[in-house]
Amino acid sequence: MRKCLLLLVLCFVAQTAAVHSQPFRFLPAAGERGRTGESLPLPVVKIGRRVLELAPGALIFDQNNRTLVHAQLPVNAEVLYTRDQAGQVQRVYILTEEEKARLAAAGKR
Repeated sequence: MRKCLLLLVLCFVAQTAAVHSQPFRFLPAAGERGRTGESLPLPVVKIGRRVLELAPGALIFDQNNRTLVHAQLPVNAEVLYTRDQAGQVQRVYILTEEEKARLAAAGKR
């Protein structure tokens, strides 16, 4: 009985580890690359030389795909961002080194 329970626990741990170790995340094809500027008050963010407004419900993802609040957006980070139809920033992805290389190989600025 103990062996079966131990085997069950090991299988669960192995499966959980496999789920959490994603090789890469899927980035939107319509995204624009940029570098964050100095921190500005909500609801605006500076990317490159442009000051852009965040859309209501905008999401910011770090390199581990965790969500951040606006105040946690690091200065001078390379990002990929998407905008909605009104031109407001809808999603911001802080890029990892692998993602930067993958985007460069794909010809995405």
